[in-house]
Amino acid sequence: MEQKKVYIIIVNYKGKNSLNACLRSVYASDYLEKEVVVVDNASKDGSLEEAKKQFTRAHFIISEKNRGFASGANLGIRFALERTAEYILLLNNDAKLERKTLSKMMRFAEKLGPSIVSPKIVFPDGKEWFSGGKINWVRFRSQHKGYKANKKDQENTEYVPGCAMLIEKTLFSTIGLFDEQFFLYYEDVDFCLRAHKAKFPIKVLLTEKVFHEERSEKNQVKKVYYLVQSGEKFFKKHASGVYRIWFYIFYFLRRVKNYRDRKNNPHNPMILSVSKALRNISYE
Repeated sequence: MEQKKVYIIIVNYKGKNSLNACLRSVYASDYLEKEVVVVDNASKDGSLEEAKKQFTRAHFIISEKNRGFASGANLGIRFALERTAEYILLLNNDAKLERKTLSKMMRFAEKLGPSIVSPKIVFPDGKEWFSGGKINWVRFRSQHKGYKANKKDQENTEYVPGCAMLIEKTLFSTIGLFDEQFFLYYEDVDFCLRAHKAKFPIKVLLTEKVFHEERSEKNQVKKVYYLVQSGEKFFKKHASGVYRIWFYIFYFLRRVKNYRDRKNNPHNPMILSVSKALRNISYE
């Protein structure tokens, strides 16, 4: 089968301990028709310079500031589409491909037609991180679904994370790029929900996997801030009907709870992080 051109876009921010390993896995892939684009969000930790020395075939786009994931990804996507990319693979800088994963994802995606496809995503020790997702409109959160092994080789899902998201080019001309109001988190859920509304399939190919280090776990305060802030933006954008009414009640109650939490624990960094997110104060 003739291979379609895939542009692999890696948004990098301070990936000194992970970017090169990610790139090595990409270039070790047996899928030949690929180009690699690294979008650097003003890392200033030497990761960009080291990658440029070791991977001279890659394209490098350098941002003068940290634009966040959605905006950084859009830089790479526009670059790729201008060069007639037929598929885009978004890949986190702390993720690693197995040698045949991209080839098998592409064969699966070609059979589906215009769609979004993700492999199963696992931690470095092999423990499952993602094999399907669901949007909870009552608790206003996106959540990973559990999966029983050896039951299916593919799964319909309401969203896939941007960790390893394969997107056929038609989606961008139909629903647009990532929404840049999301600095970090929920940009992938938003994109998938828009794709679902436009009737594009969203699948997890459970026979293939990508290893994901999940470096965000090392800074829980920052992670909680952006999850809360982006989550509120997402549900305000998409909640409708009775869920729209519930949205305003839910976030009013959440602010009341956070106010009480701050009274009881005025120096707790997680509580303060939630407070900043709810008040839309910039993270520092």
